[in-house]
Amino acid sequence: MAVDPFAELLRHLRRNANRTQDEQAGAINAASGRATVTRREVNRYENGANVPTDHTLGNIALACGVPLEPLLREAKAARARRREKNKAEAEDLDDVKRRTLLGGAVVGAAAAAEPWGRLAYALSKGSKIDPESAAVLIDHAATLHVDELNESALSLQSRVEAHLDAITAALPRAGAHERALTIAAGETAALAGWVAWDLGQQDKATSYYGVTSECAKRAGHPPLRALALGYASYGAPSPAKALEMLSQAAQDVRGRGNATAAAWALGRYAEEAAQSGDDAGALRALDQAKFAYDFADHTSEQAWVRFVTPYRMDSLTLSVYGELARQELTATADSAVKRLGGELPESGVVVLGDLASALLRGGDIDRGAYVAHQFAAAAESKPNTMGRQRAQAIAAGLPDTEHDLASHLLTFATL
Repeated sequence: MAVDPFAELLRHLRRNANRTQDEQAGAINAASGRATVTRREVNRYENGANVPTDHTLGNIALACGVPLEPLLREAKAARARRREKNKAEAEDLDDVKRRTLLGGAVVGAAAAAEPWGRLAYALSKGSKIDPESAAVLIDHAATLHVDELNESALSLQSRVEAHLDAITAALPRAGAHERALTIAAGETAALAGWVAWDLGQQDKATSYYGVTSECAKRAGHPPLRALALGYASYGAPSPAKALEMLSQAAQDVRGRGNATAAAWALGRYAEEAAQSGDDAGALRALDQAKFAYDFADHTSEQAWVRFVTPYRMDSLTLSVYGELARQELTATADSAVKRLGGELPESGVVVLGDLASALLRGGDIDRGAYVAHQFAAAAESKPNTMGRQRAQAIAAGLPDTEHDLASHLLTFATL
């Protein structure tokens, strides 16, 4: 029987810490200050027989050095799945009784179950996936792309791969939902590749991007290939190859309903062009990206584009203007700071990173160093791939007086 995704996540966290179950129990007890968790209890957590309490999850998060909020969210989902499983099993028994009483008449057993419960029931019975269960799988793929903005690759990887397994299992029974689930599978595979790349698993990342492109081909959905190319461009072997990939991505997202994806692909092209010294090409692509975004709605187009928020577009603009030392940088920086407001949004870490880097490259050292301190604090509380990637660039631009901060950022960039 398949182990629950949350149990797999707990097992992954322990193994990543290079601990046995005995050692994990000791680490949890050390975090709590009380010897209340045993190896047997850790084993029960990891085989899905039990879900830790929220209090214990706080100690697990502390022992493993990961954020607590994603663990609480996944534990809540795991408890819901357990309730639905118990309910479905009870309904199965009732179904047997009804068939006996009604002379073998079939009565639906999962009519009242929640989406995850219906999905589990459909898979176990070989039934077709119902619309609401398909919608849950598709929506969760989009949620993972948003969670990537404030969660580390390490804590996200098992969730992404578990969701890809769930969609893979559902596809043979997808029926009318096959194309939509194939697209969701591709979106999830692309994110799995991005996370693998962040963790230094280059071959694995390449394989995932290849799967995404295959899903795009099977579904007849070019924007999905654009997603794979956009992610893969960060690890391209050369600037020329990155520009080639992003040029193809921009071609893949032409047409109605792709405005947000087009803005991201063109913005990424502008960023790479600026870094390769093509000032005119960078500014032209950035203008096209801004124009596309004027017509975009990142909440209602492709599911994965939800991460392309106005803050992310600010980030791309700052990156380009900072690299080119354009006079528009100051006004763009002021506008970005105003948009961020008092409470840092999910995309805020990336914006702060590009803002600090742009100010430092543009010669505003004092302001750049000030923002770099804000970035460092934000990146620690909301770790993500883009934050780590920007840390090294910021460190390189800091003055000698900020030696300690530069050293800290370089360490963070290599975690």
